[in-house]
Amino acid sequence: MDFSQLINQIDAVTYQRLKTAVEIRKWPDGRVLEPSQVELCLQAIIAYEHKHLPVDQHTGFMSQQCASQTKLDTEQADSQPQTVKIK
Repeated sequence: MDFSQLINQIDAVTYQRLKTAVEIRKWPDGRVLEPSQVELCLQAIIAYEHKHLPVDQHTGFMSQQCASQTKLDTEQADSQPQTVKIK
Protein backbone atom coordinates (compact mmCIF):
# COMPACT_ATOMS: atom_id res chain seq x y z
CA MET A 1 0.00 0.00 0.00
CA ASP A 2 1.42 3.37 -0.95
CA PHE A 3 1.10 6.67 0.92
CA SER A 4 -1.85 8.04 -1.11
CA GLN A 5 -3.83 4.83 -0.58
CA LEU A 6 -3.13 5.04 3.13
CA ILE A 7 -4.30 8.68 3.27
CA ASN A 8 -7.53 7.72 1.49
CA GLN A 9 -8.28 5.26 4.31
CA ILE A 10 -7.83 7.75 7.16
CA ASP A 11 -11.10 8.69 8.83
CA ALA A 12 -11.84 11.58 11.22
CA VAL A 13 -11.14 9.46 14.32
CA THR A 14 -7.74 8.33 13.04
CA TYR A 15 -6.93 11.90 12.02
CA GLN A 16 -7.64 13.12 15.57
CA ARG A 17 -5.53 10.31 17.05
CA LEU A 18 -2.62 11.24 14.79
CA LYS A 19 -2.93 14.90 15.77
CA THR A 20 -2.98 14.05 19.47
CA ALA A 21 -0.02 11.70 19.06
CA VAL A 22 2.03 14.44 17.39
CA GLU A 23 0.98 17.04 19.98
CA ILE A 24 1.99 14.93 23.00
CA ARG A 25 4.65 12.87 21.15
CA LYS A 26 3.07 9.62 22.37
CA TRP A 27 0.84 6.95 20.90
CA PRO A 28 -2.48 6.26 22.69
CA ASP A 29 -0.83 3.28 24.45
CA GLY A 30 1.88 5.55 25.91
CA ARG A 31 4.79 4.63 23.64
CA VAL A 32 6.92 7.60 22.59
CA LEU A 33 6.87 8.57 18.90
CA GLU A 34 10.20 8.33 17.13
CA PRO A 35 11.20 11.40 15.08
CA SER A 36 10.51 9.51 11.84
CA GLN A 37 7.03 8.63 13.13
CA VAL A 38 6.33 12.27 13.95
CA GLU A 39 7.37 13.21 10.42
CA LEU A 40 5.11 10.59 8.82
CA CYS A 41 2.19 11.53 11.08
CA LEU A 42 2.57 15.20 10.15
CA GLN A 43 2.61 14.31 6.46
CA ALA A 44 -0.55 12.24 6.92
CA ILE A 45 -2.26 15.01 8.92
CA ILE A 46 -1.47 17.65 6.29
CA ALA A 47 -2.57 15.37 3.43
CA TYR A 48 -5.84 14.54 5.23
CA GLU A 49 -6.53 18.23 5.91
CA HIS A 50 -5.82 19.13 2.28
CA LYS A 51 -8.35 16.56 1.12
CA HIS A 52 -11.09 16.91 3.75
CA LEU A 53 -10.95 20.27 5.56
CA PRO A 54 -11.42 23.90 4.52
CA VAL A 55 -8.23 25.93 4.22
CA ASP A 56 -8.87 27.87 7.43
CA GLN A 57 -8.72 24.58 9.38
CA HIS A 58 -5.38 23.41 7.95
CA THR A 59 -2.33 23.01 10.16
CA GLY A 60 -0.32 26.23 10.15
CA PHE A 61 -3.12 28.41 8.75
CA MET A 62 -2.87 32.06 9.77
CA SER A 63 -5.97 34.18 9.35
CA GLN A 64 -3.96 37.40 9.35
CA GLN A 65 -0.67 38.37 7.84
CA CYS A 66 2.24 38.42 10.20
CA ALA A 67 3.52 41.84 11.28
CA SER A 68 6.63 41.61 9.09
CA GLN A 69 4.52 40.96 5.97
CA THR A 70 2.19 43.85 6.82
CA LYS A 71 5.21 46.13 7.21
CA LEU A 72 6.62 44.92 3.89
CA ASP A 73 3.30 45.60 2.14
CA THR A 74 3.22 49.10 3.65
CA GLU A 75 6.79 49.81 2.56
CA GLN A 76 6.04 48.63 -0.97
CA ALA A 77 2.94 50.81 -1.12
CA ASP A 78 4.95 53.78 0.17
CA SER A 79 7.62 53.28 -2.50
CA GLN A 80 5.10 53.56 -5.33
CA PRO A 81 4.86 56.96 -7.03
CA GLN A 82 1.85 58.94 -5.92
CA THR A 83 0.08 61.71 -7.77
CA VAL A 84 -0.52 64.89 -5.81
CA LYS A 85 -3.13 67.36 -7.06
CA ILE A 86 -2.62 71.03 -6.26
CA LYS A 87 -5.58 73.37 -6.52
